[in-house]
Amino acid sequence: DSSLVGGINQQNLPKEYSLKQNYPNPFNPVTKIEYSLPKNSYATLKIYDISGREAGVLIDKFETAGNHYVNFDASHLASGIYFYTLNAGAYTETKKMILIK
Repeated sequence: DSSLVGGINQQNLPKEYSLKQNYPNPFNPVTKIEYSLPKNSYATLKIYDISGREAGVLIDKFETAGNHYVNFDASHLASGIYFYTLNAGAYTETKKMILIK
């Protein structure tokens, strides 16, 4: 997917898994989602609509330890409230974001 841009910073390895609030929020149409992996992990980062239907998969692969980010382009989605969930190892966290067009 050419609209997905990501990166990694391995300078200071995180001590624990974390999922940060997207920025900016509310957003239109692109937002940045950051997450941290303390060790190499298989990770998924998925977007869900307010009804719980999957609206996109941003990450679904084995990732190296470090601080990661993806830029999510929601130009194909309708305005509204969405949730994004990170699953890595035994860690799961979900945050809310608002798309305003």
